[in-house]
Amino acid sequence: MKLFITGIGTDVGKTIASAIITEALEADYWKPVQAGDLDTSDSHKIKAFLSNDKTVIYPNSYALNTPASPHLAAEIDGIIIDLEKMTEPITNNHLVVEGAGGIFVPLNDQDCVIDLIQPDYKVIVVSRHYLGSINHTLLTIEALQSRKITIAGILFNGKENQATESVILKKTGLNCIGRIEEEPYFDQNVIREYADLFRDELLKLQ
Repeated sequence: MKLFITGIGTDVGKTIASAIITEALEADYWKPVQAGDLDTSDSHKIKAFLSNDKTVIYPNSYALNTPASPHLAAEIDGIIIDLEKMTEPITNNHLVVEGAGGIFVPLNDQDCVIDLIQPDYKVIVVSRHYLGSINHTLLTIEALQSRKITIAGILFNGKENQATESVILKKTGLNCIGRIEEEPYFDQNVIREYADLFRDELLKLQ
């Protein structure tokens, strides 16, 4: 199973969600494009969060120096992101693929993050509650559906908001995989607790 983790925007909790899902499935992990924070990248964070010894963390196809939109970060580095030069890791294990920002974050003049999503991927959308998040969540889901991309479900991040969650689930008809609460911190133990909590729902996606 290949799961693509995207969010309704930046800083909504994709990496925490990716760590939990990776730990729950003891999956392999790959972030194709990393922009900035190369010494403390999302791949580094994932490695620090995991407890299992099965996961393989594959290197980024593009590791860009500037914390900016990938198309700009690549331009500053003097390169162009070329999707045809990205090689998906070959593994017999489950694979968790983490996107960058939202689905229409540009990678170059033609392609956006949504173009990284392959036909055999199932997408998990991470939604975080804030004023406007209903709109951003529904737009993200509608865009994915318009391209006939399989959406495995929604993972909510943050304090429960029934009014928001219920309208999103009702309008989309999608499955709620779970919710990540407002935790004071995340470490291996917290990630493992959520992994245990979400594992059954994730295994149903196969």
